[in-house]
Amino acid sequence: QVQLVESGGGLVQVGGSLRLSCAASARTFSNYAMGWFRQAPGKEREFVTATAWTGGRTYYADSVKGRFTISRDNAKNTVYLQMNSLKPEDTAVYYCAADPYYSAQGISYSFEYWGQGTQVTVSS
Repeated sequence: QVQLVESGGGLVQVGGSLRLSCAASARTFSNYAMGWFRQAPGKEREFVTATAWTGGRTYYADSVKGRFTISRDNAKNTVYLQMNSLKPEDTAVYYCAADPYYSAQGISYSFEYWGQGTQVTVSS
């Protein structure tokens, strides 16, 4: 079992930045691919970005490419999402997810473990 706890959400103005964190309870955190997803009101959950468990490979949704950056600190069992140049359409609940198999070669929703989410609101 892997428990995931997101933090760092909040209210930010258009063009601003936020950094989300996700702390994982996994004993072998480095063996898990980590991802970020989001869900806006009335919409389906959307893949944002993810990083494979090895090799440093990452994959981004086109909507966030060049603005968001995923990173991980295996010593701290934490994955981050740096979000820059935020837009109103980035407003959503952001979820962290973990999976032992994801290879960061494309979009996937088949992550095994999920956090509870953190709200990000971008105001104009």
